[in-house]
Amino acid sequence: MIDINDEKSLVKRILAKDEQAFLLFVRANETNLFHYVYRQINDRDAAEEIVQDVFVDFLEALRSFHFQCSLKTYLFSIAKFKVIDAIRKKKIKKVIFSALPDYVVEGLSPVIIDDTLEKKELADKIHAVIAALPHEYQVILRLKYVDEVRVKAIAERLSLTFKATESLLFRARKAFIKLFHQTV
Repeated sequence: MIDINDEKSLVKRILAKDEQAFLLFVRANETNLFHYVYRQINDRDAAEEIVQDVFVDFLEALRSFHFQCSLKTYLFSIAKFKVIDAIRKKKIKKVIFSALPDYVVEGLSPVIIDDTLEKKELADKIHAVIAALPHEYQVILRLKYVDEVRVKAIAERLSLTFKATESLLFRARKAFIKLFHQTV
């Protein structure tokens, strides 16, 4: 019989690849973990995927667990960082729309207002549109809107003048919008 409260023996059994011990741990924690993740991101499918990833990462990290906290706390700390990563990834849409000039946002507003695309579809579409752009446009858009690098720093990284960088960013945005509208 496996005692879920005896964490040292539970960890030992899980590390020894005892599937029953791991399944017992999963069953004891998956519902609370799901609710925690879901409250943070409010997306059922994404929450389920994150929970699965958390358990995979938990297994991978278990060898370095030194009982400085409970297993549940350890599990939830992994979840916390997974949620932060997921929120960062979703931020691309928000950053692109909030950081673009008004005329750009107005051009995309029918898509947002009509809600013709689900959030995931929109994120996938944004990624696909960026991937279809010329390489230099992909690079500058990712630096500006994903990595949130200032134009001056982008200019230094790309060995361009500030004005040339602004101009490239303007053309990249314009190309993004045109391609985005063509694929609607």
